[in-house]
Amino acid sequence: MAGKTITIEQTGSPIGRPRQQRETLVGLGLNKIGRRASLEDTPAVRGMVAKVAHLVRVVEGK
Repeated sequence: MAGKTITIEQTGSPIGRPRQQRETLVGLGLNKIGRRASLEDTPAVRGMVAKVAHLVRVVEGK
């Protein structure tokens, strides 16, 4: 798995969402709609993406 990355884009607003979901977005490096982050493809990152799947989308995976 070394070298694999996942790019995610924020598509939804954290306004009115539970604190844990807002903190998960910050942990992923996102804070505004349209922002993208490239992260290492690990089970931890996949779990964070699953937790806020309604607010983000996967753009590409290498």
